[in-house]
Amino acid sequence: MNHIITKDGVRLHVKVWGAGRPVIMAHGWPLSADSFDDLAMAIADAGMRAIRYDRRGFGHSDQPWSGYDYDTLADDMAAVIEQTFAQDAALLGFSMGGGEVARYLSRYGGQQVTQAVLISSILPFILKTDTNPDGVEQYVFDQIEADLKTDRAQFWTGFFKDFFGIGLTSHPASKEAIEWSRVVAMQAGLKPTLACVHAFSSTDFRPDLASFTMPTLVIHGNADKIVPIEKSSRKTAKSIAQATMIEYDGAPHGLLVSHKDRLIKDVVGFLIEGPRWQDRFKN
Repeated sequence: MNHIITKDGVRLHVKVWGAGRPVIMAHGWPLSADSFDDLAMAIADAGMRAIRYDRRGFGHSDQPWSGYDYDTLADDMAAVIEQTFAQDAALLGFSMGGGEVARYLSRYGGQQVTQAVLISSILPFILKTDTNPDGVEQYVFDQIEADLKTDRAQFWTGFFKDFFGIGLTSHPASKEAIEWSRVVAMQAGLKPTLACVHAFSSTDFRPDLASFTMPTLVIHGNADKIVPIEKSSRKTAKSIAQATMIEYDGAPHGLLVSHKDRLIKDVVGFLIEGPRWQDRFKN
C-alpha cells in the first residue's frame, strides 16, 4: 500500500517500513513524510512498523482546495490508522504534526494509543491572545504569509537557516540538507502552505492536552527560533501527567537533522521500553 483515501476522497501518500507494533508519524510544515526517513528506518530496524504519510497538500499527496483545519487533518490521521490496520499504535508528531496527534486523541479517543511522542511541537497554543499573553504576535504569521505570496522560493532560504540553526559559526545541517528541504517545501501547493500557517498558528490545543493519558515523550531544542520552547513544549509537558520532557541544549527546530543520532536513540529507546525508559531517565 502506498496510498490511502480519506473520507472526503483525498489521496494521501503513505510510506510503511518494517513490521511489528505501529508508529504513526505526522510530519512538520512545510516538509513531507520523507523528512522522517532516518528515524523511520531506525524504528523499523528496532522491530516496529513505521507508518508515515504526506499531509494533504504536501509531498506526493493530493492538493485539495480545502481541509487544512485540524479537525479534518485529524480525520486524515484516523483514515491512515484505519486503512493500515494500526492497532495499539504509538503516535509521533514533529512540529505542526504535534497538532494532528493532539486533535486525533481528543477527537477519536486514545484507548488504542499506547504512547505519544512530540518533537519540536507547536502545542499547546502558539498565538498571543488575551488568554495566552506570552504567545507569538499575529503580525509574525501575517508576515510569513505575505512573504510566501511574494516569493515562496526565496522565503525558504532564510526560513531553513533558522529551522536548522545555521549561523556564522554554527552549521548543524549541511547546505545540501537545506537545499533538499527547499525542494521538498516547493512540492507543496501554495494554498495548502498558506492554509496550514493559519491552522498551526491559530488553533488552541490546550483543551486537547487532557487526552494525552498515555506515556508521552516531549523533545524540544532550547534554541529553537521557529517554535520557541518557552511558548510551547515546556507548557505542554507540564500539562500531561505522564510526560517526560527532554530539552536539547542549544538545539534548533530541525532536530531530525541537527541532532539525528541523539533523537533516534531517545525516541527508539522510549518506544521500546516505555515507562521503564522514563523511570531510568528521570533517575
